[in-house]
Amino acid sequence: MKKVGHKILAFAKAHKTILKGIFVMSVVIFIIIEAGRIGQEIDPVQLQTYLTDQSLGSVLSMLILGLIAVLPMLNYDFVIQDFLPERAETKYILKSGWVVNTFNNLIGFGGVLGATLRATYYGKHADRRRVIFAVSKIALFLLSGLSVWSLLALVEMYVFGVGRQFTQYTIWLIGGGLYFPILLGFTHLRESEFFSDLPLSREIRLTAGSMLEWGFAGAFFMYIGYQLGLTHLAAVFPLFMIANVVGIASMVPGAIGSFDIFMIGGLAAVGVDPSEAVVWLLFYRVFYYLVPFAIAIVIFVQDMGKRINTYLQGIPMQLLSRAAHVIFTMLLYFTAIMLLILATMPNFALQNRFVHSFTPYTLVFMGRAANIVIAFTLMGLARGIANKSRKAYWPTILILVLGMITTLLKDTSVRTILFLGVMILVTLLSKRELYRERIQFAWGDRFFDGVIYIASFVAYAVAGFYNAPNIHHRRPVPTAWIFPSWRLWLSGLLAMFIAVITVYLVLKYLSVGGDRLDAGFDAARVKAVVDQFGGNLVSHLALLRDKSIHYYQVDGQDQLFFMYRKKADKIIIMGEPVGNQKYVVPAVEEFMNEADKLDLSLVFYEVSEGFTMQMHDLGFDFMKFGEEGLVKLPDFKISGNHFKGERSLMNRFKREGYTFDLVKPPFDDQFMARLRQISDSWLAGREEKGFSLGFMDQYYLEQTPIAVIKDKDGQVIAFANQMPTGSDKITSIDLMRHIADAPSGIMDEVFINLFYWGRDNGYEYFNMGMAPLSGVGTNSYGFLEERAAHLIYQYGYRFYDFGGLRGYKNKYVTKWVPRYVVYWRRSSVLFTMLQILLIVNKKIDPQLYQAGMYRPQIFGPHNV
Repeated sequence: MKKVGHKILAFAKAHKTILKGIFVMSVVIFIIIEAGRIGQEIDPVQLQTYLTDQSLGSVLSMLILGLIAVLPMLNYDFVIQDFLPERAETKYILKSGWVVNTFNNLIGFGGVLGATLRATYYGKHADRRRVIFAVSKIALFLLSGLSVWSLLALVEMYVFGVGRQFTQYTIWLIGGGLYFPILLGFTHLRESEFFSDLPLSREIRLTAGSMLEWGFAGAFFMYIGYQLGLTHLAAVFPLFMIANVVGIASMVPGAIGSFDIFMIGGLAAVGVDPSEAVVWLLFYRVFYYLVPFAIAIVIFVQDMGKRINTYLQGIPMQLLSRAAHVIFTMLLYFTAIMLLILATMPNFALQNRFVHSFTPYTLVFMGRAANIVIAFTLMGLARGIANKSRKAYWPTILILVLGMITTLLKDTSVRTILFLGVMILVTLLSKRELYRERIQFAWGDRFFDGVIYIASFVAYAVAGFYNAPNIHHRRPVPTAWIFPSWRLWLSGLLAMFIAVITVYLVLKYLSVGGDRLDAGFDAARVKAVVDQFGGNLVSHLALLRDKSIHYYQVDGQDQLFFMYRKKADKIIIMGEPVGNQKYVVPAVEEFMNEADKLDLSLVFYEVSEGFTMQMHDLGFDFMKFGEEGLVKLPDFKISGNHFKGERSLMNRFKREGYTFDLVKPPFDDQFMARLRQISDSWLAGREEKGFSLGFMDQYYLEQTPIAVIKDKDGQVIAFANQMPTGSDKITSIDLMRHIADAPSGIMDEVFINLFYWGRDNGYEYFNMGMAPLSGVGTNSYGFLEERAAHLIYQYGYRFYDFGGLRGYKNKYVTKWVPRYVVYWRRSSVLFTMLQILLIVNKKIDPQLYQAGMYRPQIFGPHNV
């Protein structure tokens, strides 16, 4: 017999996994059969009545108490810290303990899941082996509290006579009750190093925590019965403990099915209807298992998300925030547009199936007039959210909360609740994207919002036309345009005017804010940077005073400066940064970040190929904007057939007594007056340019020598101011003008004399300046934007003949150097180019510009 017993034991050990599976499957089959039998006894109508009869207060109390009932489980995670060399923070223990215990509570797998999660959470505070040992010791006491309660249930049944209906299940209580005494004896009587750090005090603490866990669960279960108006709750206590022992013995995760079937059968013994029992268990499962588990999932996903996000250097969170921001913006515009449709064309919204299908996903406010005002307000705030303004967040939250409350008071359908849930989620996730201090109005933004505003007014005007009582229509008025009453339409019109004022105030609020970028023009400060680090081809244009100046500093010392002017949402920067070139990249990054906070993007105008490639690495796109012509001076001479005409021209000017001179500042009033006469004659009433080109300004002209051509009477008839290039190898000029009746070829006279002067003074190149848009977009396979730019080159603008300019310079130029426009990659190149042309095409008064009095925007800071 003993031999047979050994064989059976050996067989069981060898096939324990299979046997365990057979046992679990048998239990599951039994549960399914019993569930089917009980299901036939349940009255669906009665079940629905029990579910819907619960008041809001009752449901809230079950929700709160269900969460409280889970708290004792956290004791295990605080005790486990005593086994580890480093104690985790209390907040971390609470968070990880909630996840571990609620996961283990619902899914379980014999405690394997809880042990695995604890090893994961606490593994960073100790080596994995030590954590597993600690978790294993804790796991032994998870059922100790249930064991004690089983013993107390026996006392209740046999001493106090409560729950005698369940005496046939005494064996289960005895089996469960023996677990704790056996465990206590096993850990103390057996000498083992494994249990050396389990003194009696710690075991009592673990058991007390386990008793609170099972006691709270039982108390909460009976509280649900009390809320359902059921009696005989004292007798339910031993049944609850028996059912838990049976559920654990079944080895089904969370005792799902085994516990429930046993409870339904047992509750019938105390007079509880199966429908009532199902509702009772349903509430217990939802508020004790599912709700805490849902909270744990949120915590777990958030925690895992943080780990993944950290591992992937923040990219997942960045993508999620950006996606949420886009969805949030779309939802705001969608809500605003739907409100406008419902307010301006109510019948259309009801009759059109497509529009009507979206009404469950729309916030509902207090009335038609209020909808119009709130719709326009949301439009303004949506523009702020779209442009990532942090000032738009809380006003938007306020309106959305108001809308959600009024919506839920009128509609509690699942679709509406899901829509509001999505809106809340994307609102929270998009907050980190809202960092800008103010917004600027890009041309595209103005067009998009303007279309919606205009369409709203037009639609409302058409509705007014059809509903006006004094207008008689030959044909029937389309029902889509009919208003309930004329007075209602008039109240809506008043709301329209209020909405316009409201949206103006909203946009004003979102767009105001200090401009820290412009340091103002300080000649000494500009010259100090140029003198210390050298200038560049365009640095002298800072002295025009028609541009803002932004400095980049290191340890409080100016290293570089940018010359720029704003247009809409662009900062158009003239040329490359001037100053210490080793700081170019950090200077651009700093300027770009500061500008981005103000909803502005950088555009670099007329920059070199090398600088363009540097900016491309920072995320900029570029377009070739033209070519700059250089004349090689050491080899320059007008002998030979190529310059036969120019040689003849120079000889004629010499015979007729024309002379070249270089006049150095300071200049007297008579000389400056003559230059102004020449400039006015040359302009012939046309408007001067600026920004990238010099204009007639005394302060600017007094900064450098001026080359002049005089006639035989010594009268100046043409002039050109020298332009420092920051190099001793390149010389150039900026402003070159002559009187209207100057002899033909006077420009050649100026240039050739300057070439000779530059050659004689050791310069290698003379910079003839830009031929804008030349060599751009000539290939049919080139970029569409560059081909569009070529049209501008082909047809020109204002009084500049670009094609002729290129042709004239080409006879002298020995090398053409490409120049580029560099712009932020998400900008429209056509809009950017038009904005550049608008700036370049207009001279502005330097004094007015520096005083900040030039062309203020409708919203926000001054803009030109």
